[in-house]
Amino acid sequence: MAEPVEPRSLTVVIPVFNQAGEIGATLEALDIALAATSFAAEVVVVDDGSTDGTAAVLRGLSPGVPLRVIEQENAGRFEARRVGLERAQGKYCLLLDSRVRLDPGSLRFVESRLGEGKEVWNGHVEIDRSCGPYAIFWDVITRRAFWEYFGNPRTTSFGLEEFERYPKGTGCLFTPRDLLDDAFEVFESSYASIRDASDDTRLIRRIASRQRINISPQFGCHYAPRTRLVPFMRHAFHRGVMFVDSHGPESEWFPIVIGLFVGSAACVPLARRSPRVLVAAASAASAAGAAISIAEGRPEDAPTMAWVTPLYAAAHVAGMWRGLALLARNRLATPT
Repeated sequence: MAEPVEPRSLTVVIPVFNQAGEIGATLEALDIALAATSFAAEVVVVDDGSTDGTAAVLRGLSPGVPLRVIEQENAGRFEARRVGLERAQGKYCLLLDSRVRLDPGSLRFVESRLGEGKEVWNGHVEIDRSCGPYAIFWDVITRRAFWEYFGNPRTTSFGLEEFERYPKGTGCLFTPRDLLDDAFEVFESSYASIRDASDDTRLIRRIASRQRINISPQFGCHYAPRTRLVPFMRHAFHRGVMFVDSHGPESEWFPIVIGLFVGSAACVPLARRSPRVLVAAASAASAAGAAISIAEGRPEDAPTMAWVTPLYAAAHVAGMWRGLALLARNRLATPT
């Protein structure tokens, strides 16, 4: 009689900060996805200094797999993930963000492909457009930025040579734990503080240098974006800071980084002479947002894109200048 096959072990690491209203739905969707597999799974949630009662919500949950909740002072998403990874016991690890809901069959699909040697999977993320105008903005921008994939969603893979042309993120990333341990161990940022670092692109680029990353609509999930203006603007600013750290000279998007710096720097002296320059810049961003939605075949989104895009652009570019200042400060402080 054949020996029974031991189930593959999996640790799901979820960093969370002030998501009392979201984490329950995330864990419920995860529970359903895990129930469709044979994984021997555990969930490690790291509460990164929440002040909205997230820890109390977590203590009241009873998922179908072992759940460990680690509470710590706020240290940022990278450190929260690192702490969770240190406690992980599984051979495989799934990084999952607190606003990401896995589709029911997503982990079953990944499990079926592990025997083929396809062990690294980035989630196919669908943005929940019902969350409002900011969700519509993210949906349109994401699909346009990664049109090569979203124009024909399919099961495929990418490495370093195609890295910038595919959607990627650590909000839903399945990988052998040893690859993730390696990526965390060698992680370096252009900034002194890990809190400001690009903890998405740099980690995934390291993994892609060792193994191709698979993506498929069948490893799907839904993301619930921020619904209020102030959190949206804070998020846009932070993404601007990380954008500089993510896209150095090795990135295909580096010319865009340079172009945004040159363009925004040119606006400052011109705006001092005439405030109309700022109006013109906002109008250009508005027109670009509307044009992107039309190019995506969604003219009905043009009005939303027209007013959200200038807001995002202003916060993102401001974040980029903050990132440049952090980079310069770190370089000056580092002995040559």
